[in-house]
Amino acid sequence: MAFEALKAQVYMILDEIAARPEDRHILQESLREKLAELSALGLPLPQDLVRLEAELEDRSADDLYPHR
Repeated sequence: MAFEALKAQVYMILDEIAARPEDRHILQESLREKLAELSALGLPLPQDLVRLEAELEDRSADDLYPHR
């Protein structure tokens, strides 16, 4: 899959996390999988997403995506 298509999928996942915070743990796993696909293909990872991934690992997701 082309870099731009994978990147678009990643940003769609981010939109879903914002729209459905109650499902964020499942969606976060999808984000991790897409970043792993990019990495496995030797493609550059967008640094904003790398930082977000680190924050999701280090902080409670409730701080980033509180329940509505």
